Amino acid sequence: MRKWVVSLLSLVLVASLHFASASAAPGVANPGSDAELRSVAQRTWQYFADHTDPHTHLPLDEVRILDSGIKKAEHTSPTNIGMYMLSTVSAHELGFIKREEAVQRMQGTLNTLEKMEKWRGFLYNWYYTKDATLKKDWGQFISSVDNGWYASGLIVIRQAYPELSEEATALLDAMDFADLYNPEVGQLYGGYDVAKGSYTGHTYGMFNTEPRAASYIGIGKGDLPTEHWWKMYRTFPPEWEQQQTPEGHTENYDGVDVYEGHYEYKGIQFVPSWGGSMFETLMPTIVIKEKELGQKGLGLNDKRQAQVQMAFAKEKGYPAWGFSPCAIPDGYTEYGVAEAGTWKDGYKDDGTVTPHASILALDFLPGEVKKNMKVLKELGAYGKYGYYDSVNVKTGEITPAYLALDQGMIMVSITNHLKGSVIRNYFHQDKVGRTPERLLEIEEFSIQD
Repeated sequence: MRKWVVSLLSLVLVASLHFASASAAPGVANPGSDAELRSVAQRTWQYFADHTDPHTHLPLDEVRILDSGIKKAEHTSPTNIGMYMLSTVSAHELGFIKREEAVQRMQGTLNTLEKMEKWRGFLYNWYYTKDATLKKDWGQFISSVDNGWYASGLIVIRQAYPELSEEATALLDAMDFADLYNPEVGQLYGGYDVAKGSYTGHTYGMFNTEPRAASYIGIGKGDLPTEHWWKMYRTFPPEWEQQQTPEGHTENYDGVDVYEGHYEYKGIQFVPSWGGSMFETLMPTIVIKEKELGQKGLGLNDKRQAQVQMAFAKEKGYPAWGFSPCAIPDGYTEYGVAEAGTWKDGYKDDGTVTPHASILALDFLPGEVKKNMKVLKELGAYGKYGYYDSVNVKTGEITPAYLALDQGMIMVSITNHLKGSVIRNYFHQDKVGRTPERLLEIEEFSIQD
């Protein structure tokens, strides 16, 4: 693995640049301008253009730049497929590809999806991209959260391209999220192991985590009852062991008592995630209009969680912020701000920053995110396909990897920011996205100013 190490002097310089402004060079797009964001998006899209199998139309999970050359992970997941769908629509909306190409790409993906081995309409966790066969050596697991992202892609493309609606709808309707639901606790299972014939021993109990997108879709499809939305924990009850003892009160929604609790960090009140990572909180916002519809609930909290991450980086003296699971030189691991999560141990921090984490917050803290993107470039975390997956701001070591998941989050976040929430608009003009909107509108978290 090639390693880039930034000297201490360079890090100090970058930190100072973070708080200072400078004139852009003649002919160069101003940092943070729409032109600069488009440039980042175009490089990000090129990842999918170059690393999607031309026969199956499935995106590769990961590409790493090594001393010996490029190492490609030639398998894919339901989330990767969903991100490719959303990214293709984004590329068309930004003018990088013509509508005809976008439709052709999506038609190819749908043709493959129709033939892939499934469980009750749900995709397994891993497939080979070369022939779309099941990667059985990694198990036969059906993931609730991953299939939520696959479903989100189908919803958006059937709205963006009506000529694909029949095929996308057939695939979407084949999934019944009730098959992954535990009615006894009112929550989604983590998933189902087909080989073992058993569900996971856990359910997704925390509300402010990325599986809520699958929950929203399941309710929108009519597969899950509305009460499911209220059966997830905003925080655990105060008497339970958790990262902090929450403060709050109980509200009743649709006949269900909900403890509206919150934590506090550096004077910022917020509803925690599970581990304290950014994509738990913000990944659902690439399709769900939480900012617009949940102004006293999820939308307000999305901004607060981003502010907590900024405050954490400031306390640590880091020049950049954005903590979330990402690639590292020897694999992939989970990072976060432990204080922002419920889990008492929390996700770790060792100075590793991942660009997708802050870019997810573009519509919540645009100025701060654009400054952070500039600093990440100055740290060297930028290459042929846009932002590398991580940089350790303490050591200067960069992980020159690109992940379909993280590239997709970056691509869609920038597109929504530049094109007036266009991907969210497609999602919400669909009956599945529109039906549960009331759930976003009526809830008030206990974090009001």
